[in-house]
Amino acid sequence: METFAPEHLEAAAQALARRHPVGQVRAALVAGSGITLAAPGWERTAEVPYPELFPFDIVPLPGHTPTVSVWRRGLDGLLVFNGRFHLYQGYSAAEVAAIPRLAGLLGAPAYLATNATGAMDPAIPPGSLVVVRDHINLQGTNPLVGAWGRWRPPLFPDMTDAYDPVLRAAALRHARAVGFAVFEGVYAGVLGPSFETPAEIEMLRRAGGTVVGMSTVQEVIAARHLGMRVLVLSLATNPAAGVAKGPLSHEEVLEVGEAAKGKLAALVGRLLDELVAEGRQ
Repeated sequence: METFAPEHLEAAAQALARRHPVGQVRAALVAGSGITLAAPGWERTAEVPYPELFPFDIVPLPGHTPTVSVWRRGLDGLLVFNGRFHLYQGYSAAEVAAIPRLAGLLGAPAYLATNATGAMDPAIPPGSLVVVRDHINLQGTNPLVGAWGRWRPPLFPDMTDAYDPVLRAAALRHARAVGFAVFEGVYAGVLGPSFETPAEIEMLRRAGGTVVGMSTVQEVIAARHLGMRVLVLSLATNPAAGVAKGPLSHEEVLEVGEAAKGKLAALVGRLLDELVAEGRQ
């Protein structure tokens, strides 16, 4: 039975806004495994540990820092979540979706998520960026099941353009400008935590998947349920099983994330400038 209830989330949003003025929130950013996000030109004004916000146990995970940073630039605000929750850690779908829902309650109109993924296309080398245009939910659950589906309408949100076409076009343009090899594709979301078998990768590839990962899908559904614009940037950290020539490891994921942080910071800065400009029109 789900114990994380809407009133817990609403209390967390009120507490964060009361202690740390967030300004006019322009976006929420989420860092994936081994990925460090910064906001060039913005000032970090607060760093809040997740245990101060969420009533459930926070399970440590290498490559994730369980804090949310508040960044300011004048009257504009930005929320950077320095780690996410995964179903394979034992969290419920509602707990996994707590991050976008908290961001939505604090007024974020856009949800920009990064993740580390395995590339199922051999033409996508490690270190490349894949701008997600759609997903396949193979995680066996949905954050709108139960009480959370009754929290706010609609119960049946349309997912046709879950990944904002305008933000995707901007990401493709700016990713090339900062030096990424960039692709567009479909994110196959699986449960984990074991890496996929070669047969599973072949199935996912035939189903239309481009990259595979163990996160993000629940967040996207929750963000779209609240009407937020969504952009997901998948850092291809390794070839998927059957594509890779050797065994897969989480350490490899962290290494590629570390190497890409400079280009990611530059890309995020450009995207934020566009979002702020749009918000002021």
